[in-house]
Amino acid sequence: MEQSGTSTLLQGAVQDLASGVVSALRGGDHARTAPDGAGAEAGSLTLAAVRVVGADTLLPEILLDAPPDPVRLAVFRKAVEAFPPGADAAPTVRWSHWAMARTLHALDPSVPGEPAAPPGADWLDRADWRLLTHQLAVLAPLALPGEDCAVARAAAGRPVDVARGFVRAVRRRDWRQASGAGRWLTLLPGVPDTLGLASGLDFVELMGGQDPLVALHVQAARLAPTGAAA
Repeated sequence: MEQSGTSTLLQGAVQDLASGVVSALRGGDHARTAPDGAGAEAGSLTLAAVRVVGADTLLPEILLDAPPDPVRLAVFRKAVEAFPPGADAAPTVRWSHWAMARTLHALDPSVPGEPAAPPGADWLDRADWRLLTHQLAVLAPLALPGEDCAVARAAAGRPVDVARGFVRAVRRRDWRQASGAGRWLTLLPGVPDTLGLASGLDFVELMGGQDPLVALHVQAARLAPTGAAA
């Protein structure tokens, strides 16, 4: 029962954090670092929520070239340091951590050293179009203008497969996967014109936009082609 309650609290914290990011991307209030609360439990939920949202926690600073708030940056740094990937971590976990660490280095000049080398992405080359789309949706925070990591290169080499996965996700009403795949598709060369990506993203937002994580990816997709990231 306690575990279920903690899970519910974490889901709420993630939703609050993602909502704040969406608001900032839309030009509203600056993204909130974490849900309201105080004490040790609230602090741990804050860090866990930042870890779930990942590098997108600071997406307004990246896409809109906005100066980071020192308090938000400090919380983000603490989350990066608190959740290093284990030796047996899945590739998506390793890549998510790498994206967070790189974002931290880019925005916080006080962080010593250089970001670690990125993990490999060979598993994406071997993935069928369904698994490829799923994995790219999980790694949607890497879908940034000018991104040249191995994951972005794998996506760029298979635009038709990602488009196929986007359509499948829409048909299955998997709005999070559809929004993540759509975010990648806005940046990929060779996406079929017949896909109708712009109207497809509008539909995804209409149907799933009450989920802040879906709204985040859709808004990022709309901003990414002209964003500040490089």
